[in-house]
Amino acid sequence: MRTVLLTGFEPFDQDTINPSWEAVRALDGRLQDDIRIVARQLPCVFAQAPARLKQLLEEFEPELVIAVGLGPGRSDVCIERVAINLNDARIPDNLGEQPIDTPVVLQGPAAYFTTLPLKAMVQALKAAGIAASVSHTAGTFVCNQVFYCLQHALAGSAVRSGFIHVPELPEQAARSGGPSMPLSTQIEGLRIALITALNTVQDVRQSGGQVS
Repeated sequence: MRTVLLTGFEPFDQDTINPSWEAVRALDGRLQDDIRIVARQLPCVFAQAPARLKQLLEEFEPELVIAVGLGPGRSDVCIERVAINLNDARIPDNLGEQPIDTPVVLQGPAAYFTTLPLKAMVQALKAAGIAASVSHTAGTFVCNQVFYCLQHALAGSAVRSGFIHVPELPEQAARSGGPSMPLSTQIEGLRIALITALNTVQDVRQSGGQVS
């Protein structure tokens, strides 16, 4: 049985829902006869999220890992390219901690790139009518911390891994005034993304809407 690990975050910033968790938990279970999806929630806490992620990697030994987080202000499914070795929180986490200008990993590399076939994933999402793009910044909050720790833990292994940001839900956007995406679209987008990641050996070369 091949295992895919999906993670989403608990609500944060005094909200009561986080679409990253709602979307990944809807996919928990068996995708195909030989593929099992394991969905687990991460705390939106700098001091706890990396340890929880490490525990999950050791417990399930997945062949593919996609961490998912909420990106307020984003209008599409954003496949992140790079995680940076920096915590610089614009708001406190769920335990009230707000690290400023600290490293994710002491003496770690400045950055890690995703090992997901991100352009093939974006192409597949767009072909299905779901707005998607490659993003070059995962921010400097807990999302980026988890992305960096994920790539750090799996560096040099055969396990593909990376991070996806999803937009707010319509009910959240009604309060914030920002863009949104229905939960059903987010769920289908993540399903397509992970299937593409599993089935794509080599990423496409794409620029300006063209594939080479």
